[in-house]
Amino acid sequence: MTQTIRPATPDDMQRLIELLMLDAQERHVEGAILWKMADDAPTQIEKALRFALSADQQPFRQFWHVADDGGKITGVIHAMMLPVPPIYAGSFGEPGLILPDSFVAADAPNGTLESLLAAAEDALQEAGAKIKLASYVADKVWRTAFEASGYEPLTLYLSRSDLGDQGVPADVRQAREDDVPGIVARSAENRQVLFDIDPFWEIHPEADPRFSAWMTRSLTLRDRDMMVLRPSEDLQGYIIAQPASRLHFPPAHDITGTGVIDDYYHSELANPAALDHGGEGARALLRAAEAAFANRGIGAAFVVCPAGWASKIELLESAGYETAMVWSIKR
Repeated sequence: MTQTIRPATPDDMQRLIELLMLDAQERHVEGAILWKMADDAPTQIEKALRFALSADQQPFRQFWHVADDGGKITGVIHAMMLPVPPIYAGSFGEPGLILPDSFVAADAPNGTLESLLAAAEDALQEAGAKIKLASYVADKVWRTAFEASGYEPLTLYLSRSDLGDQGVPADVRQAREDDVPGIVARSAENRQVLFDIDPFWEIHPEADPRFSAWMTRSLTLRDRDMMVLRPSEDLQGYIIAQPASRLHFPPAHDITGTGVIDDYYHSELANPAALDHGGEGARALLRAAEAAFANRGIGAAFVVCPAGWASKIELLESAGYETAMVWSIKR
């Protein structure tokens, strides 16, 4: 019987849980601390799937497809429409994103992965995605398939799981409200570097006031540490150490001990090709964020970094970070 690719249904639940558990366990083998398994992983997978396949109102559109080989499901792929962050223009609308909780069984027929990928791309295109993104975790099979389909690395997620061993540098401090203008000014430089690397990060005309409002609100949130370097009138850099979110971690994983650093910039990183002054200030901010995570009992962290930002990648790798996940782009 010929294999077919079709949308997943609630009737597929048990087999999908089996496949997604295998998928999560593969990630766990790659990094036991970063990809820690939840104690109730099957229950969390079922909860997320049931909502995705049955709920009438959802915060974003998502698509699940399965490969059905004569009644046996041999693979699954998960995709979504990704909301555009408010500081970016999003001229091409919401991009489509293929998520890492996609899996093909070892005994699946040849071409199953490619067929699932084509189905996900078709669904995203029908939903209006002019740009497609794909994420994978240390997986040569998926990476090869994405590259063959025209995807190129856009963003790296570099990880380290031995945090806080150097303490907080004396010249880094917690941010205050009077630091917000300086943070916004450095963020504007950061956004320009991003845009120069890839026009995907097109800057929204209202980016500064929007980011300022978010930073002011972030100062009131107790689940993160916002740190800066130098006095507010001469602020050279900032970093925010915050908890991980489900966007990057499938439901089988326990994210309570994982942090994410996305908002991170120092003027020494302004040249994407080479570090200025050896990156000493930028490195101090990074060590401070790691110490903040360790103080909160967080044992692993992602740092989000564009694939074309060589100087930032150099700094992170010299600090012990390794690429754990890649987001690629197909235009």
